[in-house]
Parts: sequence; structure tokens; C-alpha cells
Amino acid sequence: ARLVESGGGSVQAGGSLRLSCAYSEYSGKCMGWVRQAEGKKREGVAAIDSDGIPRYVDSVKGRFTISQDKTENTLFLQMNNLEPEDTAMYSCVAEISSSGYCYPIILPDFGYTGQGTQVTVSS
Repeated sequence: ARLVESGGGSVQAGGSLRLSCAYSEYSGKCMGWVRQAEGKKREGVAAIDSDGIPRYVDSVKGRFTISQDKTENTLFLQMNNLEPEDTAMYSCVAEISSSGYCYPIILPDFGYTGQGTQVTVSS
């Protein structure tokens, strides 16, 4: 699978951004977004399964929304009320083989990943 992210940028706290991930040659059951802040481990942020059910890490619940347009092969992450702690490189990921689970905590282990897009939130 090929994954290409776009939509990152710099915003002030409280602002919004919408990330997009265009993918090709992928028909798996779980995709999502991970982020990695400088000096920190990669963290799963939001996952979506083949039925469209989303799951989020606690720190973004109520602020981020993951969605998918299967007709356009695009994954989205709408990020509202951004905080400086959200500053990170955000990457789209997809599983190589199905584990039967689709939760943010397992996203960092997924084998398909894009090059990432930087999100910077200033206070």
C-alpha cells in the first residue's frame, strides 16, 4: 500500500486542521493515524475499522474525528481545538495483515505508513 499525507501546518491553540491520507492498493480492515512528538515515542491517535467504527486515544476524544472515503481512497483526521501538546509529525498507517483488532494502541505496529505531515500548535 502507498500512503500519502497532506494538510499539516502551523496554527494557534484552539485552531483546527484537517489531515488527509490518499492511499492506493489497500483493502485491509484497519487504518489510522499516529503521531510522534520530538523526543517521544510514536503514539496511536485514532483508528477506524472496515465498518467505519472509530476509536480514539483519550487525549483527543471530543476534539479529533477520523473518517474515511472509500470511493476516493482517502482517510481524514479532522482536528479541532488544537493544543500545543498536539504538536507532532502525524502519519497515516495501515495494517499489513488483519489482527482482528482496530485500536489506537496497536497502530504504531502497523507495517504500512506514509511519510508524515507536520502539525505545529503554538500557545
